[in-house]
Amino acid sequence: MREGLPAADLRRGTDQAGVRLYNERLVLSLIRRGGGLPKAEIARLTGLSPQTTTVIMNRLEQEGLIRRGEPQRGRIGQPAIPYMLNPDGAVSFGLKIGRRSTDLVVVDFLGRVIARRHWTHPYPLPDSLLAHVREGTADLTARLSETQRARIVGFGVATPFELWNWEPEVGAPPAVMQAWRGFDARQALTAVLPWPVHVMNDGTAACAAENLFGNAQAARDFVYVFVGSFVGGGIVVSGNVVPGRTGNAGAIGSMPVPRAAPGGKVVTEQLIRAASLYVLEDRLRAAGVDASDLWREPRSWPDYGAHLDAWLEEAGRALAVLVAGATAILDFEAVILDGAFPPEIRRRLAEATRAGLELIDRQGLTPCEIREGSVGADARAIGAAALPILANFARNREVLFKEAADAQRD
Repeated sequence: MREGLPAADLRRGTDQAGVRLYNERLVLSLIRRGGGLPKAEIARLTGLSPQTTTVIMNRLEQEGLIRRGEPQRGRIGQPAIPYMLNPDGAVSFGLKIGRRSTDLVVVDFLGRVIARRHWTHPYPLPDSLLAHVREGTADLTARLSETQRARIVGFGVATPFELWNWEPEVGAPPAVMQAWRGFDARQALTAVLPWPVHVMNDGTAACAAENLFGNAQAARDFVYVFVGSFVGGGIVVSGNVVPGRTGNAGAIGSMPVPRAAPGGKVVTEQLIRAASLYVLEDRLRAAGVDASDLWREPRSWPDYGAHLDAWLEEAGRALAVLVAGATAILDFEAVILDGAFPPEIRRRLAEATRAGLELIDRQGLTPCEIREGSVGADARAIGAAALPILANFARNREVLFKEAADAQRD
């Protein structure tokens, strides 16, 4: 797969190769968003001539990135032939580094998981991570066909930034998490992998997965919330993930929210301490309930009863503050909620957030829809795998790629 030109050259279109590559990426983006489009519709949407559109489509088809669908009959004239992405057009690895579990996935061009590895741990450490990655990539690569192996475009990583700052919440012994300080994930993984490595904050990566592969394509401006061990998220404006000046846009876990305190007082705490799964885990353990299933199988939880009910109510009230605050800053169309939990829990959390929003004075604010995410528990890992796909094929990759080295530098 070709590496392409620098993003700045794509944006300026300063030479013929740059314009051609930009147009190819534009066409791929439209087909991805539209699901399947005929040449005439692509020419209309891009403003390109029919001849230029045909040349681009033929080249993309020859390279195996798109394929023809069945002719659409029943209209006047020649039947229109829709073009869609070829699932085998590109293959990508994604690694999600979590506080209680880590996932390694391989996805196709449509973001569908082809193969996976999942492991749990009391807390993550760099050395064990690298060992798992070496073993896991060898195993998953061996499961791919020869054609798929030839189509691997890169390795993406979704990781919380500054892991060493969360020892008490993670439950690690003192100073153990300091092993992450100064650890350069991109550099370390590049040394043991044969593909380009891209690193992104885990919340932003999950947001990218929803925006690229999920139902969120119906929304152009939204705040994305992913509830994992710690709550995080991202921001999408005009259909593009916005990383911000330092890559920390959408750091919703640090948002202050009110909390009732003894004596009738109201204090503030960060959203991360109200709407994160580690809070539920701590409560279950304090009640003598085994909480390991939270991380062992995020798609299927046992019945946690009143403990889960109380957490959902409190998390929903806190997330409602986020919704109101986000709407006041930018006229977002929606807030999309997802997380490392079963779909039923996602539905209940969305309901709790809507209920909490009814308790807030929103005079002067445009109503904002609260929607459920569609990617689910794998959003961070799939978002990690999306990074190489975006780097190679997205129309405006510089919007997403404020690389982690820049983000963590500040």
